[in-house]
Amino acid sequence: MKMKGLYLVTDRGLCGERSLEDVILRSVRGGARYVQIREKDQSTRDFIEEALRIKNILKPFDVPLIINDRVDVAIAVKAEGVHVGQNDMPYRMARSLMGPGAVIGLSVETWEDVEEAEGFDCDYIGVSPVFETPTKTDTKGAWGLDGLARIKAFSRHPLVAIGGINVSNAADVVKSGADCVAVVSAVCAAPDPEAESRKLVDIIKTHV
Repeated sequence: MKMKGLYLVTDRGLCGERSLEDVILRSVRGGARYVQIREKDQSTRDFIEEALRIKNILKPFDVPLIINDRVDVAIAVKAEGVHVGQNDMPYRMARSLMGPGAVIGLSVETWEDVEEAEGFDCDYIGVSPVFETPTKTDTKGAWGLDGLARIKAFSRHPLVAIGGINVSNAADVVKSGADCVAVVSAVCAAPDPEAESRKLVDIIKTHV
């Protein structure tokens, strides 16, 4: 899969009084091309039920559903893909379970992670985080724009940049090598997720 465009990663706690489904629908109407559901505290049953609802929302837009971490949930709902971090299921095991057609992304937090990912047939690597952000507190420091550019020069994989990205810095992130711009609070906490998504999509298209 050729990863390009806006990639929404969900955080229900940032959605305020709006439902997560409503925020997702507005974001894809605004042009988001990928949606990753990230749920750290839900029961497996609740996560599956939510994922099925969101999959139905995304279907008319041809937007793939990507599940964070939970390969079991991704398989159960027949999601198009899964995203794994360095402390989640090992990449090769996830690929074996999900199959060759699944979209699988892998977070990289150190240069050793980047080098190791060269040996994987993952669909993208998640450069995490680009900037310090309260939604990513379990990482080993921010890559910054220079780090992103260094990974771009080295890696054979598409880059999905995440962490502290919004309309004020998205252009610099794309110019530094990101193929996809992933956002959390920039859309989930926005007063108008559709308008904010559209702004980000326009920025990405302008600087690709």
